[in-house]
Amino acid sequence: MFKSLFLACSLVLVPLVACAGTAKNTKTKPTISLEAARKTALHRVPGATVKKEELEKEHGKLIYSFDLSVPGKTGIDEVQVDAMTGKVLSVEHETPKMEAKEKEEEKKEAKKQGSS
Repeated sequence: MFKSLFLACSLVLVPLVACAGTAKNTKTKPTISLEAARKTALHRVPGATVKKEELEKEHGKLIYSFDLSVPGKTGIDEVQVDAMTGKVLSVEHETPKMEAKEKEEEKKEAKKQGSS
């Protein structure tokens, strides 16, 4: 009797848990492809090439961040594209000094998260 009850509960609960997990995951998956976001970023900074690109969560939003190198210009132009809408959220020029500071802050944050 116990085995039958366990089996019946498993047949009902497993699909429900699987669906709940899927629904949660779809909220964290980008609706805009990396390629489309890259094209948007490069359109925003003509003549640039991608130096670095990443998908990250920032201020509660899923974004693509692109570091773009422009010939004849020092530093990089950072373009952030909303991964859900494809809208350009920001375009900033970072000097080499600003880049170094940002890398240092990222290292500190990574150490902090690693020790948690």
